[in-house]
Amino acid sequence: MMESRVKKLAVTLMDATTDKDPLVQEQIYNALCYLGDSEPEEILNSCDEYLRQHDKLAYHHRVTILKAMEAVLMNNIDYLDKSTAKIVIFLASNEMTKSKEIIYDWQQAASNVLVAAGRRFINKVMEEVLTKFQPGILPHYFIVQTFANLSVSNVFGMVPFLNSILGTMLPMLGMAKQDHMKSVFCYALQHFSESIQEYLANLDKAPDPTVRKDTFSSEIFNAYDVLFNVWLQSREAKLRFAVVKALGPMSHLMPSEKLEEQLPRLVPGILALYKKHVEAFYVTKSLCQILEASVNFGSRTLDTQLDALLSTLHPQICAPVESSVPLSLKNHNEVLRCFTVLACTFPDRLLGFLLPKLESHNERIRVGTLIIMRQIINCAPSQMEIKKPFILSSMKLPLQDNSNKVKRAVVQVISAMAHHGYLEQTGGEVMIEYIVHQCALPPDTQPRKQTPEADDLTSDSVQNISINTLFLISTTVDRMDAVLWPYLLEFVTPLQFTGALTPLCRSLMHLAMKKQEEGENAFLIHYDTHANLPSPCALMARLLIVSSQPYLGDGRGTAALRLLNVLHRNIHPVLGELWNKKIPPLVEHLEANTEKSLSPKEWEDKLLLFLRETLTAISDNTWICQFSTEMCKQLNNYNCFPSEKNFLYKCIGTALGVCSNKDVVQKHLQELLETARDLPLALGSVQ
Repeated sequence: MMESRVKKLAVTLMDATTDKDPLVQEQIYNALCYLGDSEPEEILNSCDEYLRQHDKLAYHHRVTILKAMEAVLMNNIDYLDKSTAKIVIFLASNEMTKSKEIIYDWQQAASNVLVAAGRRFINKVMEEVLTKFQPGILPHYFIVQTFANLSVSNVFGMVPFLNSILGTMLPMLGMAKQDHMKSVFCYALQHFSESIQEYLANLDKAPDPTVRKDTFSSEIFNAYDVLFNVWLQSREAKLRFAVVKALGPMSHLMPSEKLEEQLPRLVPGILALYKKHVEAFYVTKSLCQILEASVNFGSRTLDTQLDALLSTLHPQICAPVESSVPLSLKNHNEVLRCFTVLACTFPDRLLGFLLPKLESHNERIRVGTLIIMRQIINCAPSQMEIKKPFILSSMKLPLQDNSNKVKRAVVQVISAMAHHGYLEQTGGEVMIEYIVHQCALPPDTQPRKQTPEADDLTSDSVQNISINTLFLISTTVDRMDAVLWPYLLEFVTPLQFTGALTPLCRSLMHLAMKKQEEGENAFLIHYDTHANLPSPCALMARLLIVSSQPYLGDGRGTAALRLLNVLHRNIHPVLGELWNKKIPPLVEHLEANTEKSLSPKEWEDKLLLFLRETLTAISDNTWICQFSTEMCKQLNNYNCFPSEKNFLYKCIGTALGVCSNKDVVQKHLQELLETARDLPLALGSVQ
């Protein structure tokens, strides 16, 4: 009783497919799918019976029913019995081939039903469809397309049929006179080749592990002969497009000696397509597959094509990616894959081509070359290993380029270098310094150009990329610890790196914490062996002074105080307990406030109290005298920063107030009398 109700409801819905309203059509489709999920066999049989009984139903109404059948099959294929599957397959085959003319939507919908059924019932689908694929008779367009789509949807089920299908298909290529038939044969050869490669790559899971590449090589080469030598010469762009998409996958299955023989004609033939307005992405994708296939068997003639390849591919990377062209980015990435293949096989010649281009003053050429360098550093590390010194030395001119686009590209290359051990080489520290310089870039002051062709990459963007890169290589690349620690401390005190203080402090804090975990020997800094490092007094003075303006530079006060805390043993051995107690409340106070709500006087008082308690805990008169001297040295650094300079005077006064060496106090006061206008601020702190 329930089945008859379902059937009646299904018939009622299908009767309504004649409604011309697209919304009604969609609702009918959804309702049939819903019924099909609860009673799949009942609905599929009802659809079959309805379509057979309504032979004159217009094809666009039949499409709705066929699409619903496909969806029911997709969702319930594992639960169908063979008898229902056989009925559905027979119906779809007839619907697909009833008209000799191509009525795309209708026949595509029927083909999709067959493909859905073929996921489980591949033998039954092939048994039916092969009756309409006879030697010497040009098949229906959708028979060939169905074969192609089946080979994708069920690789293991379909590949065993492909040898006989190819044997029958090859003589048909010469029979195909219309471009649409030639195109569908190309489509089939493309997907057959892709499926065979997938099958061969997964032989351990395959039903027949004896299948080999040479099972198909002869047929694939014979097909290649037609496609490349005849069809590719067509004036019809769509056919050339179909041919080029097929040639790449086919190259992997061609006999090695035949591919080697063809390369002197094949590579120039593919490169020539860039000038014929074929979509570049598909040309490049096919070219990359041909290069991979050639390299895989150790081609000896590919090197004769190298100059032409490089001169054609390089400008494509130098050209900007056009966001309005959907496949522009995909083509860009595929060209980079080509360079990876070439770098693995011809590293010397490739670098001989690329490195001189880094000396070009043309922005696009330099940026494009840097992009390729990053690619091959990342993707051909073993081939580039012995080239590291040459690559590092070639960066000299790009490091001096003021273009924001070049700067971004350089930073990205340096990031790749960090991951592959370049920065441990002589010259690596220059790259680190470059990154820190970019982290310290001043804010943009020029208004951004609004014209579409304008370079819209700002200094702020370069700075953000550099900050992210510095933190990334500090926290995720283990081999960089030895390069960055304690080297990054060199950039904390120089004035020109003030803009980079926050990212520097964050990176240094992470590095210091890692070194602590490794043990005292790894963590403690041997200042005598690092001549360029600032002294403990200089570090403490600098980090304390910049903390007086804590919200500048993306919260440098918090970052500086946290770094001070983790460095305590490298500042003075007695500070650990005190700073672990005193610094976290200072950080919490900053985090609980904003630049507007923070009382500057209250904050300065907290820092000065912290300084006084620190110096009291140290209780080392020699150290305190050195600290006072260091602060006096730093005074001139803050001539353009009156707030920081004002606070520095107060710090000097605080330090002199703790110092018990009267000669030192007198000496510094005398110096302040001679140089400082704000002396009362310092004197007021001396007890």
